[in-house]
Amino acid sequence: MNKQTEPFMSLTLPGTGEAGKPQPHESAILHVTGEATYTDDILELQGTLHAALGLSQKAHAKVTSIELSKVKAAPGVVAVYTATDIPGENQCGAIIHDDPVLADGLVQYVGQPMFVVVADSHDNARRAARLAVVAYEELPALLTPRAAHTAQSYVLPPMHLTRGDPAAALAQAPHKFAGQLDVGGQEQFYLEGQISYAIPKEGRGMHVYCSTQHPSEMQHHIAHVLKLAAHDVLVECRRMGGGFGGKESQSALWACAAAVAAARLRRPVKLRADRDDDMLVTGKRHCFAYDYEIGYDDTGRIVAARIDMITRAGFSADLSGPVATRAVCHFDNAYYLSDVDIHAMCGKTNTQSNTAFRGFGGPQGAIAIEYILDEIARNLGKDALEVRRANFYGASDDVGPQARNVTHYGQKVEDNVIVALVDELEQSSQYQQRRAEIAAFNASNVILKKGLALTPVKFGISFNVPHLNQAGALVHVYTDGSVLVNHGGTEMGQGLNTKVAQVVAQVFGLALEQVRCSATDTSKIANTSATAASTGSDLNGKAAQDAALQIRHRLLPVAAKHFACAVDNICFANGMVTDGNATLPFGELVMQAYMQRIQLWSDGFYSTPRVHWDSKSMTGHPFFYFAYGAAVAEVVIDTLTGEWRLLRADALYDAGDSLNPAIDIGQIEGGFIQGMGWLTTEELWWNQHGKLMTHAPSTYKIPAVSDCPQDFRVQLFKNSNVADTIHRSKATGEPPLLLPFSVFFALRDAISAVGLHRINPPLRAPATSEAILDAIEAVQTAMACAPVTH
Repeated sequence: MNKQTEPFMSLTLPGTGEAGKPQPHESAILHVTGEATYTDDILELQGTLHAALGLSQKAHAKVTSIELSKVKAAPGVVAVYTATDIPGENQCGAIIHDDPVLADGLVQYVGQPMFVVVADSHDNARRAARLAVVAYEELPALLTPRAAHTAQSYVLPPMHLTRGDPAAALAQAPHKFAGQLDVGGQEQFYLEGQISYAIPKEGRGMHVYCSTQHPSEMQHHIAHVLKLAAHDVLVECRRMGGGFGGKESQSALWACAAAVAAARLRRPVKLRADRDDDMLVTGKRHCFAYDYEIGYDDTGRIVAARIDMITRAGFSADLSGPVATRAVCHFDNAYYLSDVDIHAMCGKTNTQSNTAFRGFGGPQGAIAIEYILDEIARNLGKDALEVRRANFYGASDDVGPQARNVTHYGQKVEDNVIVALVDELEQSSQYQQRRAEIAAFNASNVILKKGLALTPVKFGISFNVPHLNQAGALVHVYTDGSVLVNHGGTEMGQGLNTKVAQVVAQVFGLALEQVRCSATDTSKIANTSATAASTGSDLNGKAAQDAALQIRHRLLPVAAKHFACAVDNICFANGMVTDGNATLPFGELVMQAYMQRIQLWSDGFYSTPRVHWDSKSMTGHPFFYFAYGAAVAEVVIDTLTGEWRLLRADALYDAGDSLNPAIDIGQIEGGFIQGMGWLTTEELWWNQHGKLMTHAPSTYKIPAVSDCPQDFRVQLFKNSNVADTIHRSKATGEPPLLLPFSVFFALRDAISAVGLHRINPPLRAPATSEAILDAIEAVQTAMACAPVTH
């Protein structure tokens, strides 16, 4: 923050202002009336053409020939472009240059784009793209993470983190066991698919409207493929119809393909993906395979842990490295690990290149430790909540070797509220009472079994790559007192623009309707970071506040002169400026400042303090703070069919001093249901030839309204962030996705009841009805083989 603005942080009246109010989303009315403009809604310019991609039909093969004459002769086709037609670099890899825009002689997954068809209509382009005749020389394909691991096939070198002496601790542990777990990936399934609309401008300029979480990265990629400077490319995004990480790096292919076609033809070109093509081309949440060895004591406390995490990276690196890093950093979840050895491998497979998805590896890291603790509890005949409590991090103010408040990567947990939060949820959810009721229900029911679980969340907030933790903003105050804000974050339905507008309104003491956020635009805020890692409000809110405070600082002497008082007496509130006696409308003060030639616009900047990370040793202070939460889920399963229902869910979440409780609760509810889908119904399935068969809503099942619990209780935990975040708030984007761990472990608890809780059910995720039946059968078999005890 600009130091000259720091003394003026509190010049609003106590109890006034927009920050902290449960305001509706700034585009809510536009959403429900259909007036909100998405990229495909932008009025098309005269001469606009439409593009489609020609996709590979093989998982791994050399392309020996490609015949495009039928494509070119198809109705409405204007042009067809291949890799050789790209003016610059044929690359759109997020970090490593291993991801071509168009395959050139080698295809590495079914669905990889090979050429671009440009036609007079969307349908004509798609039909023509199917007419290519391609000859392949097939090569061996790796399709699963375990197969990639066996073949030592990785997109990046393996990662390794160790603390203490895990081998010795494991050898000396009173109890130990080894196991495996497989957790599937997840399609982002944004309502608005991938789309870019490229418009050539004068000279070599290119204006691209793109549904993306990262306009600056799109600008860089487009510049590289067109062999232009960054200043020749403008990328704009007013809003997305969902992103969930799938539009962080992978919108680049669509933006680059559209831009190449537009540049070659000097005509506007729109590339809009059909849902099937979108799902076949783009990467998803990484699926993980785990192999682990655990040592623990009689209380269930872990004394040693060794785990191998193997991800399905896909054919290229994309963001797999940072995803695996975050998984390693979240293996602890809310628990102290004294002696731990973690290996993470990014398996190279002949499938879509997997990418960011809400949580960004954090959920995959944390679910492993929860599965392990659930296993320990059943081994000891204890309630899993008791075992979880035994492993919680210690108090933040504890010191000494027994403090138990430093993570396995070396960061001290300075704001640990998990014990108090879980205690509150245990009481409010009537956990113990319901546990007894469920035991009675299961004892009297053979077919239907109920399960209950309470799971916690500790989630680190910041980009693991320190330099990404920065943001910029512009604030303009007009002479009528209205305010326009532009910042580097992108709006994807999460309410970022609403929160940023609330922050700026708070600075000036204005009503929210006096402030508006404009479209994200690389010609206004340069070198932005992706709207990701749950940092959108933290970064852009602080940057916008900085800009607004500078303007207010300039207005203070004008107000003091008007009131003939000291600057310290001036307050901004309720659309007025006051010295405590007289008042002046904000707009009139602004006009006075304009007449006195005072600058009424400003840029703002913010960089997150204290974050650092050593990628070689995998140690540091990668997170500015932690967000906490916990949830209780109660389910019932039909042991004959594997069908199940979530009967009730209770969630308690630490949003700090919430910037907008209404939006935050909505984010928590949405994250819960989305995470529940990942762990229960959303199964990705590739056939033996490497083709993704679940590439449409007909075969890929996201949760529906009927899957939501009729009894869904979400509350915010009262807690002010100890870190100096924007108005002491906390992020609500990604951490809530871990709350439905409670659903998965409630299902496992219900299955366990089939075996009187003596057998650990081998339940995989997603816990589809088939997976539930497989686990039930395994429990029943184990019970039948178990020795009879009296």
